[in-house]
Amino acid sequence: MGLTGLDIFKQLPKTNCGDCGVPTCLAFAMKLAQKQASLDQCPHVSEEAKAALEGASAPPIKLVTIGVGDRKLEIGNETVLFRHEETFYHPTGIGVLVDASLPEEELKKRVAAIGEARFERVGQELRLDIAALKGEGEQLVEAARLAAAESAVPLILMNEDPETMGQALAGCAEKRPLIYAATAENVEAMASLAKEHGCPLAVRGEDVSSLAEVSEKAQAAGATDLVLDSGARRPAEVLANETAIRRAALRKRFRPFGFPTITFPEAEDRLEEAIQASSYIMKYAGIAVIGGMEAWELLTLVTVRQNVYTDPQKPIQIEEGVYEIGTPDEKSPVLVTTNFSLTYFTVEGDVEASRVPAWVVVVDTEGTSVLTAWAAEKFTAEIIAEKVKAFEVGSKVKHRKIILPGYVAVLSGKLEEELSDEWQVLVGPRESSGIPSFLRTSWSQ
Repeated sequence: MGLTGLDIFKQLPKTNCGDCGVPTCLAFAMKLAQKQASLDQCPHVSEEAKAALEGASAPPIKLVTIGVGDRKLEIGNETVLFRHEETFYHPTGIGVLVDASLPEEELKKRVAAIGEARFERVGQELRLDIAALKGEGEQLVEAARLAAAESAVPLILMNEDPETMGQALAGCAEKRPLIYAATAENVEAMASLAKEHGCPLAVRGEDVSSLAEVSEKAQAAGATDLVLDSGARRPAEVLANETAIRRAALRKRFRPFGFPTITFPEAEDRLEEAIQASSYIMKYAGIAVIGGMEAWELLTLVTVRQNVYTDPQKPIQIEEGVYEIGTPDEKSPVLVTTNFSLTYFTVEGDVEASRVPAWVVVVDTEGTSVLTAWAAEKFTAEIIAEKVKAFEVGSKVKHRKIILPGYVAVLSGKLEEELSDEWQVLVGPRESSGIPSFLRTSWSQ
């Protein structure tokens, strides 16, 4: 069991200096106990206290890095079971299997496609994270060399023969691939390779009980960065094991399970695979490795991941300002909306669908939607008028008409007053889906 806040407080200097960013040492101790702070934030703690509190300050789930450079994948270091308790910090890595027996050119294309896959959603770029090379003997050795040379995408090397793994690592260890997998039969040899090359190691058990044993043996043999595979492949068993591992790490501080996990969805068709992988992303895979590369499946998974790993207390938002949709000119309509990303990009898509180029005035409402912002008095006539003037919207168009979202039509009269009757306020549709029809009919008329 982890130390309590009072246990930790006894080891702190008790100066209440606030240098750690927390008003009192007791409050800091409570944050340490809850894994919401790190011991290095206190500049006055003694070396003796550091040694005593080493376990308390360590994260319950270790941060593990796979790969190097800008494309490195960081997983783990999570502190809560449920997203609403705080947030999840390190998104699940989405990987794709690559058969090491593929011809050289096909293998290069496959790895390159994984590294180059890109999607954009609500202003964020979403991509894949890792290529899992699976093969035997010389085929894996050569595939690892080619993949490391051709792409910056992190790698998983999948083979349980220590001799083959050692040869494969000789050609790509500097890329810090994930070694998969150490089992009860080969754990000492695999852990030795991980220690020698400074690479993370995946450990696999037949169930959670045997997984704990393999994890302890790997750590005893010198492997410090582990990724856990419970060995389950049926969805119900995978979810049960993922939850048990997460609970044991967070609630019981069970050190053999204090690492991120890896899952392998197995299904006869891609739809079922996508469903399984989505479930594992939600609970609580550090990595999900799939077999398909169809765009719809990849988009499904990166979208699920984006939704789960968005901080619920910090809505996705864009910068305020005047945005161009299409190629607007001095006769183009002017719409106003909030800086909540989902709101803006929905409006953007519907304006594009209308084929009527437009200016969109985006007001900073701290990432809230139109009605929410209006209710919180962050989207008022005064604020909108201030932004229209500050952004010099009048210099972009000859007309003086601005389109207000229909849900806040009540602001139209006051907005005209705030704009000194210079502008005419038009009430647009309530829903963004009505924008195309509105612009093609009401605006054109």
